[in-house]
Amino acid sequence: MEVINALGRRKTAVARVYLTDGKGNITINKRDLKEYFPVGTLQYVVQQPLALCEVLGQYDIKVNLDGGGLTGQAEALRLGISRALLKVNADFRPKLKSAGFLTRDPREVERKKPGRPKARKRFQFSKR
Repeated sequence: MEVINALGRRKTAVARVYLTDGKGNITINKRDLKEYFPVGTLQYVVQQPLALCEVLGQYDIKVNLDGGGLTGQAEALRLGISRALLKVNADFRPKLKSAGFLTRDPREVERKKPGRPKARKRFQFSKR
């Protein structure tokens, strides 16, 4: 099997995923998954599409991650892995789609407006 690559994005995080046959190793920026995401919930988020498609130990995944925070990176990686699995086997589509792993979350941070302290917050109004 040749290398299959896919892209996942969330907020400002970008995950470039490279999937090959292997033993189930997930390497993120040349570090192990458990080292990069020490929190168990984020490790779970990353492995959700693999567990759903029952291919948890079959593929080695190499990832370049940058931008955003840890949660955004984990969710970007989940989308990237889901897209890569689709390229491997199109039969996974109904499962991944129903779980919501193929939908790119479009929410971004709203920009700060001039004359305001934040995007929507206003300074306190004083009548006198």
